[in-house]
Amino acid sequence: MKRMLDMVVLSNERLNDQNNLLKVTPATGEKLPDTVSPGQFVQIRIENSVHTFLRRPISVNFVDTSLNQLWLLVQNVGEGTKHLCNYSEGEKINIIFPLGNQFHLPSKVTSKILLIGGGVGTAPLLFLGKKATDNGFKPNFLLGGRSAKDLLQLDDFKKYGAVYTTTEDGTQGEKGFVIHHSILQEEKYDFIYTCGPKPMMVAVAKYAHENDIECEASLENLMACGFGACLCC
Repeated sequence: MKRMLDMVVLSNERLNDQNNLLKVTPATGEKLPDTVSPGQFVQIRIENSVHTFLRRPISVNFVDTSLNQLWLLVQNVGEGTKHLCNYSEGEKINIIFPLGNQFHLPSKVTSKILLIGGGVGTAPLLFLGKKATDNGFKPNFLLGGRSAKDLLQLDDFKKYGAVYTTTEDGTQGEKGFVIHHSILQEEKYDFIYTCGPKPMMVAVAKYAHENDIECEASLENLMACGFGACLCC
């Protein structure tokens, strides 16, 4: 069931020069709904102005049920996300969630799964990795960025599986793009999940199709409502 809730900011951590990690919890103290799934997103109300009167869609990065926290990975790319990156501890934001579709895990726990992400597109894969681990899978992560500073939350990903990395400038992991990483030649996977820049996802989907691998991609677009009524998606 979709909810509209006021959330209070617990922390707002700067991960690099363009990305922040917001951790929020319901302002009323109520428990987060257990219906939030990896791949879904929230619509955040920023402020009532001519520039940011529309809500901003942000992927669910993680749900920490033990601490009753919702994590949101925000890339500072415009007026709306700039405001989000400047929120302070104790401030409130209003969200509608959970919205959108979710990833689907394989029926067989023996299936080998690979989660491929690029840049801030890695956001929903952390929560998916935890869900996969909780359900008995042993996921691998293949994460890419322009440089080492663009590889986000690596320590968190390592809690749930083996992490492989690529950078375009060679500052960490293998040099190049994720689709050229040696792990794709060394291992055979049954399922691939991906989120990131469109060219990367197209290349990943093409690789999966050519190698008879099931693949799910998390697609996004700017939208006004989050429900499918405004047709932006």
